[in-house]
Formats: sequence, structure tokens, C-alpha cells
Amino acid sequence: MVKITKEAALLYHSQGKPGKIEVVPTKPYRTQTDLSLAYSPGVAEPCLEIQKNPHDAYTYTNKGNLVAVVSNGTAVLGLGDIGAMSGKPVMEGKSLLFKIYAGVDAFDIEVNEKDPEKFIAAVKAIAPTFGGINLEDIKAPECFEIETRLKEELDIPVMHDDQHGTAIISSAGLINALEVAGKNIADVKIVVNGAGAAAISCTRLYCSFGARKENIVMLDSKGVIRRDRPNLTAQKAEFATDRTDLHTLEEAIRGADVFVGLSKGNVLTQDMVRSMADRPIIFALANPVPEISYEDAKAARPDVLMSTGRTDYPNQINNVIGFPYIFRGALDTAAKAINEEMKMAAARAIADLARRPVPDIVNRAYHVRNFTFGPDYFIPKPVDPRLITEVSMAVAKAAIESGVARREITDWKAYRQHLRELMGQETKFTQNLYDTARMNPKRVVFAEGTHAKMLEAAVRAREEGICQPVLLGNDERIQKMAASLDLSLEGIEIVNLRHDNQAARRERYARILATKKQREGYTLEEALDKMYERNYFGMMMVETGDADAFITGLYTKYSNTIKVAKEVIGIRPGYKHFGTMHLINSKKGTFFVADTLINRHPDEETLLDIAKLSASAVRFFNRTPVMAMLSYSNFGSDAVGSPAIVHRVVERMQEAYPDLAIDGEMQVNFALDKELRDEKYPFTRLKDMDVNTLVFPNLTAANASYKMIKGMADDGEVVGPIQMGLNKPIHFTDFESSVRDIVNITAVAVIDAIVQEKIDAQ
Repeated sequence: MVKITKEAALLYHSQGKPGKIEVVPTKPYRTQTDLSLAYSPGVAEPCLEIQKNPHDAYTYTNKGNLVAVVSNGTAVLGLGDIGAMSGKPVMEGKSLLFKIYAGVDAFDIEVNEKDPEKFIAAVKAIAPTFGGINLEDIKAPECFEIETRLKEELDIPVMHDDQHGTAIISSAGLINALEVAGKNIADVKIVVNGAGAAAISCTRLYCSFGARKENIVMLDSKGVIRRDRPNLTAQKAEFATDRTDLHTLEEAIRGADVFVGLSKGNVLTQDMVRSMADRPIIFALANPVPEISYEDAKAARPDVLMSTGRTDYPNQINNVIGFPYIFRGALDTAAKAINEEMKMAAARAIADLARRPVPDIVNRAYHVRNFTFGPDYFIPKPVDPRLITEVSMAVAKAAIESGVARREITDWKAYRQHLRELMGQETKFTQNLYDTARMNPKRVVFAEGTHAKMLEAAVRAREEGICQPVLLGNDERIQKMAASLDLSLEGIEIVNLRHDNQAARRERYARILATKKQREGYTLEEALDKMYERNYFGMMMVETGDADAFITGLYTKYSNTIKVAKEVIGIRPGYKHFGTMHLINSKKGTFFVADTLINRHPDEETLLDIAKLSASAVRFFNRTPVMAMLSYSNFGSDAVGSPAIVHRVVERMQEAYPDLAIDGEMQVNFALDKELRDEKYPFTRLKDMDVNTLVFPNLTAANASYKMIKGMADDGEVVGPIQMGLNKPIHFTDFESSVRDIVNITAVAVIDAIVQEKIDAQ
């Protein structure tokens, strides 16, 4: 865990724009017409519609995606009662988490008021602005009254996350920990150390899932909460025990199955842990110092199932797993409340997610090979991209079924897709790729079948229904790896190209290749040797029709793969070169960038082929190419070097293709800003057009540009490299490619094969 210093924390919050959030316009505002629509006089129309029907505020304003994070600063993190203003950085942080994890806009509202009645009045007064209220860091017992009253008196979702967020996540963890331990929630003895807002809410939700009050012992700072203790609050009395023989934590913990700590650090000793039942479950949630350290608990009882609130140990109970998605589902159904059914649905969805195979992006984030459901992984990680869909959808369904939703969701497939697009997990563009590939899935060969990412990508592609995968590699090794990664190989063919049972196929491929290349120095013996190499063998599968497409590149250097592709597959007739492009999806649109991989220093003829191939590739994706040929100068202002080459290529392209929107050479800022370009260069063939295709003058510029965009753009998606110009669908990846990148390229390869099949049939 990285140590956070005071200096680093203060610098983070102060540098640049102070704070962590800002307001960003969502509508055009550059012209006078835009401003007249945004404010006066156009704004009057939605005002009048809302006056007639208040629910139309969800249609014409941001109410349906806006949450207030409200606090009076009386119980801030581990800092206590530091006041409303001092708690503002925390509330800003909570607002940031809403946005980055679920796309929910949030304003932090710090109310300088400790009196519950006045605080409630203040929140009620501002409630029309918001679609939901997230109460935060309000001390007990006032928080109970505040939340109860606001839930009763407002018609929008209200949730005190300190209570219910921890309850939902810990309930999900408890459900799974009990499954791992082989215990029934109705039978286990539970000790809850702490009696504040979170402890009370957690215990209530455990009971909703089947825990029995007679099996629960709760403690506060004075010891065991017994019925014979005077002056108990209503909340504490709810969980007071009849056991008069229990006074201390040491006495209560003896023989217990579950310990839930929501108190302070280092109160649970190793001797206490040793006194617990077999396979004890310990949720030590005090932060930053838990009730017992992970190391001490494991040393005392190696069979312990352990959770903490910390990121540096397994099974972190982290509220960010819950609250963004709970509000997401509530907002999307315009729910009037967040009720018990919705909270339980969220907990079940979180628990269920931990039992499924873990996405590659999660494993990479935590630098592990594979998380598997068990003692060290029974709660999903906060970076798991599936939380947005699984939890939000579960909450939305529960809202509808329990009768608090004012907006029905009927197309759940479309809603899932909307959520994935909202968080940039999948764009409409990539979904269209998948849908097209599913219409006619092809046999796709994956070269590096023994590479974990390639193996998982093949499995995911088969699950998506976009191809029939064929894995090249040692079958025993692939099967062992699949078992260790908990991946099913059902429906996937494995070809061990070096096995004796492939001898006839190797010889057949070698004879075909040798005959094809006999005038270029190839012998049959040399071709036979090459058939033991995965790229030669796999490409020959495509060349001979034994497969439809080929994916390679995780192990092999590009220069070697390119050489094999030229030898085995060859370049498309009418061209002397081939290339690659990357597709970039961003809020500003979809852009095609070429050539990002193949041609280092293209001369005029090479660049001409790249330009023609780029136009063809853009049409392949059902787009009309609007092409800018890029350089460091504009329209002949530099008459030597690469600008001169680009200039001549543009002339030749415009002459050969008079209807093609292509121009240059131009600097990239003029390519992307049509107002600037049209004002400065009104003669351009691209006038009034938005460029979607960028052809760079060399590999360095193209490769650096797409990688810079990929590294800096939080809202974009990069697909590629996409091969242009080979005779068959041969597509490349690289060692940086994620599983998702490979699946995306597989979809492109399948569509490429579908198109190739139609061409061959003509």
C-alpha cells in the first residue's frame, strides 16, 4: 500500500483547480441561438411544462441524474465532529466517486446545522433540485431520526451511506464467507463490536437475510448490550441480549462464528480469535487500524476468513462497491425511495458477482494472475467493471417489483448496454461490431493458445457468440491453464500443431506454400520446418480455408509477423503495401488513424497505398471517409521532405478519386477544427466537413499519436490494430493488449472474413 503523506494529500487537493469536481455543460453553447435556447427566452418552455407536470423535471433537467451528498460534519471518516466546512473535502470525494463509478452527477452540500429538526428542514428545502439524497458523516443517534424523517417526508431516494452502504457490502461478504465456511446464517453466533449507525444497520440487514437476534451479541464502549442495562437507546435495545452472564468482548467472542467490528483498532486479541468456532469469520472494519490486523488474525487461526476496510488486504469491505450503483438503479427508475428490497437485491448481486470468473482488467489492476472465489476472494474488487450492470440492474428491478419506481424499464438488454456505454466499457460502435459478427460467426485461429490473455479472449469471444475459436498450442498445457483460470473450453478446438497427429496437415500446408513460393527460393524442406511455427501454421489454415481468420501478436515481434503474412497470405491485388489503422471512439466522435504499425518511413507510393487502404477500411466500417493527410505544415508551405511527399499523394488521390473528401497536407489542429480550417483555408475540399480519418506521414507520428490518445483519454476507446491490405483476414495484437482488446479485434476479424466470403462468392 502506498504511504500517503500530508504534503502529497494537500498538494493533490490544491494544485490546478482547487477541489476535485467541476460543472461541465452538456448542451451546445457557442452561438447566440444556443444561449437563447439554454436561457432566455427558450428556457421558459420547459419551465411551463414542469409547472403542468412536475415529473417532467426528469425529462428537461438534470434532476434524474443528480444526487446531493449532504453532511453536517459531525462524524467525518475517522476524524469525528470537525464541522460542516472541514468535511467538505470528503463530500467532494464522495461526489467524485459517484461520477467515476456510475456516471451519477453529485453536488456536495455542507449544512452548518447540528439540530436535527433544522437540518431536516434544510434538506427538505433543497430536495426539489435532486433525484436522490445521500446523507453522509452524520453522528448517531441523530442520523437515525434524520434519515427516517427524510425518507417519510420526501418522494426521492434518501440513504445514509454510513449505515446502509456498509450494511449492504458486509452482508454480501457475509453471505459468501458463510458459503465458503459451509455455515448457515440462521445457525451462526454473531458478535457485533460497535453500536453506531453502521453497526445497527449492518445487524438489521443480517437479520433480513436470516440471522436470528437470539444468536447476536452487540457491544458498545461499555461492554455487552444487555436488556438489564439502563438508559439504552431504541436502536441499542433492538439488539440487547438476554444473556446476563456476558459482560466483555472476551466473554462474548468465545465460540462465536462471526465477528463484525465497527469500533476501534486493536480491541480483538489473538487469544480471543483462538476461542472462536471452527473456520471463524472476522470482519475487522475499523479504519485505518482494524480491530485486529490481518497478520495477527491469520497467525492465531490460519482457517480464519478475514475482511477489513483496507485496500492492502483481501476482501475489502468498501462502500464504493455499492452506493454508486444503488443510486444509479434508483435514479434510472425515478424511484421514490431506496427500500429494504432494493438493499437486499444489491447485496445479493454483489455476492453473486464474486462467484463468477474475474475479468482480466481486475487481475491486472491488482497484479495477480487470477482471483478465484474462496477464502481470499469472496467480495468483488471496486474496479470490477461488471458492478455497474449487475448491481444497478438488480436495484432497478427491485424498485419496480416493490412498487417504488415511477419509470418502468422493459428492455433490460438495452438497459445493460446503456450502462456499459455510460461508463465507456462498451460503445455502440463495438456493440455493433459484436452484433454483426454474431450474425455469421467464423472459425478464428488464436496463435498463442498458451498465453493467458489469448486463452481468455478466445473463451470470451465464444461466450459472446462472435466466433468459433481454434487455439494453437500444447493441448495439455492449455487445459491446465484453463482449469487454473476457471475457464470453460467447451466449444473450443485445440490444435497442437507439433503433435504427430498433425503431420499430414503440416505436410499438406508445406507443399502448398513451397509451390506458391518455389520461384522465390523456397524448398519443401524449408516449408516443412516453418509449419512447426504457430504463425506459419495458423496463416496456412486461413490460406487453405481450414479457418476463416487468424489472430496473432502477443509473443511475436511485428517485423517477424509482417514477414510471415507477406509470404503466406500476400498483399491484396492492386496494392504493393499493406498497413494498419487504429479506431478511436471518443466524445468528439469516431476517428480512424493510419498507419500505426507497419510502414516505418513510407515513400510516395507506400503512402498512396495507405491512403487508398484507409478510405476502403473506413467504408468497411460503414462510414463515409473524410480524410486529412497530415504533416507539420499546411498546403505546400514546406516544399521538401515529408510535407512534399504528402502534398503529391493528395494531388494524386484527388485526381484519381474526385468524389473522395480528402485534403492536405495539413497540421492536425486544422484537421480537427473545421471552423479554423475553413476560415484560414476556404479552398479546402473538406469545407464544412468533420474529419474522421487521419493519415500520418510516418509510423512514428501515427503510433505515438494513437498511444498518446489511448494513455490520456479517460472517455475514449481504442480498437486496433486493424489490418488493411492483406488477401485474407489476418489481424494483429501486441503484448500490451488486454483481453477486451483481443475480443474487439476478433470481432473485426470475423466481419473481415464475412466480407471476404462475399467477395470470393462474386
